[in-house]
Amino acid sequence: MLDELKDLVDKKVFTVAETKQIMKQRSTFEAALVRRIAKKADFLRYASYEMDLEHLRRKRVERLKIPKAPVTVSDFALVRRQFHIFERALKRFKSDVGLWIEYIQLAKKEGARSLVGRITARALQLHPNAPSLYILAASHELTHLSPSTARSLLQRGVRFNSDNVGMWTEYVKMELGFVESLRRRWDVLGINGELKTGSQKIKAVVSENDHFLDVDMDGGIVSAGVVEARDTEWERLDQEGDEGAAARKQILDGVIIKAVIDSAVQALPQIELFESLNQLITAYPSTPTLRESLISHLDGLLRSTLPQHPRAIKILYTRLLTSSSDSASQASSSSNPNVETLRGRALIEGVRRANELLISIMSDTQEESVCQVYAQFALDWSQQDSVINPDDNLKLYVLSSLQALIHRQKSNSPSLLCAHIKLVTEAARRGSIEPAKALNTARRYTSRAPESAAVWIGRLTAMKALNEDLDAVGKVWREARRSVSLKDENVMDVWTWGMSEDMEHDVRLRVYEDLLNESVGDPSLHEQVLLEYVTAFQKSRCKPSELNSDQVANEPAKAFKLQNLRHMQSRFINTGKVWQKMFQLEAEEEKGDAIVLKEIYELWRKANVLEATIAWAEWLLKNGKGKEASGLIVRSKGSVGQKEQEEMETEWVRVMEQIGCAR
Repeated sequence: MLDELKDLVDKKVFTVAETKQIMKQRSTFEAALVRRIAKKADFLRYASYEMDLEHLRRKRVERLKIPKAPVTVSDFALVRRQFHIFERALKRFKSDVGLWIEYIQLAKKEGARSLVGRITARALQLHPNAPSLYILAASHELTHLSPSTARSLLQRGVRFNSDNVGMWTEYVKMELGFVESLRRRWDVLGINGELKTGSQKIKAVVSENDHFLDVDMDGGIVSAGVVEARDTEWERLDQEGDEGAAARKQILDGVIIKAVIDSAVQALPQIELFESLNQLITAYPSTPTLRESLISHLDGLLRSTLPQHPRAIKILYTRLLTSSSDSASQASSSSNPNVETLRGRALIEGVRRANELLISIMSDTQEESVCQVYAQFALDWSQQDSVINPDDNLKLYVLSSLQALIHRQKSNSPSLLCAHIKLVTEAARRGSIEPAKALNTARRYTSRAPESAAVWIGRLTAMKALNEDLDAVGKVWREARRSVSLKDENVMDVWTWGMSEDMEHDVRLRVYEDLLNESVGDPSLHEQVLLEYVTAFQKSRCKPSELNSDQVANEPAKAFKLQNLRHMQSRFINTGKVWQKMFQLEAEEEKGDAIVLKEIYELWRKANVLEATIAWAEWLLKNGKGKEASGLIVRSKGSVGQKEQEEMETEWVRVMEQIGCAR
């Protein structure tokens, strides 16, 4: 018996039978590790078993109230074995960053500080482009009150990973924490951070300090001179007098953090970086003075770097609508306007400033993405059910600004036009304006942007909301289908706008058939409408309008389905996607009919033999007809080229493995 297990038995933590079971289980794990091709999961299962064993040992020691005694082998052997298992795993899987991270987290959990340093140093040597390793290493150093080493690690990390948002964010976060720790230190010491006279070149101080900040990546140990330099720097900053006061004031004003932000923006001028830094700065528990200074600096960089980016504009205008003293509000304001906003006069002033900011940006560009930002702003602050703006006069102000902007710029932006249609429709429903005026506005806007699907949908929705005559609505819907651009990504929304769930099935299918006849000139549009028709038809189980109802009623369901297939084949331009959709819908039914599915397969394979064959063979295999499925694959291979044969074989193997695993 191993010494560690013998010691556990002597302490009565485990019984002899339990130790035998432990040895047996370990033998099983070891056998899995010595196989020719070991798997990472085997090592992790082994390590997990040892972790559970150590957890059980500690619980039993606590429950048995074993008195404290000199450390014996059983007190550390199980943890040592866990480390040994990870070392063996990393010899085989050096390239697995996740495995390194698990090892580091285990060492941190067990309080092995020096081991954490050695592991991270080795990991960073092998993976210098893994930001998570730098962040873990820096976090470890900060936990053990080593900000200089943490800074050095993060500086090295951003040099190797200058395009990583998370890396820069963690660097700024570390500097924020460093400044906050200095502020609290000086508060405790009673040192005043105000500058009395003179000035100080704080960046020179920082640069001089950074000269000493280096880490031995082989051993994970701070190089000689760092501790001495850090202590000297503390003394220089803590000293009384003009020099120390100047340095302290600039540090508390965030000059170091601003320098890091400048470097980050220069290396990675992307909106994701600004959003991440904005979230960090507004949520971090720093002083209001420092937070406002950093936000102002970040906003200045945002304006100069991404002046017309939609998400940048949203950050800037949202800032004007939230209280600068509410950090939690600011942290979430960029993504949710329904947070702690300003109240009373401050709210009115904030909306005015935000509106003027957006209009000034709109005067420089008419990009649709920028127009969408202003349109969303107008909707958020003007809609009837707006919870962030209950004031009717403020809603009217935003609505008037939107209308004036459209008129002044003669804008044909679909976003602005749609927003205005929606708002005047709500005003008409409230009785603020005449319905005829709202409808006239919608009509004028569809004349200005006749190819925009969104504007047509806005007009149709307005007519429906204001109880316009159904014949008039139908006429406008037909006009919309003729006018809208087929390149518009929302074209199908226009074509299917009049299809409501409460329509009777036969009426619904008849309308779809009219749309199919109307769209036959454009193959892509016809296919999309046909896919909608197939779905509706399969759900309704109703006959097409031209089939004889008496004849269908007397035919069995199978014959009815086959007749439907012939009807579709003769009336419409069917594609592989259409037959695929029909096959899927039929196969999903509890009693999918094999004859109907085979008929669909025969029609489908004319368009795409590979997909059709695999789908039909998969259905056969799932329904206990494996021999027939294999024969189908063999026959189909003879009718395709070499490349398609290989693809078919690969897909068929995947299907068999998938079904085999499911069973």
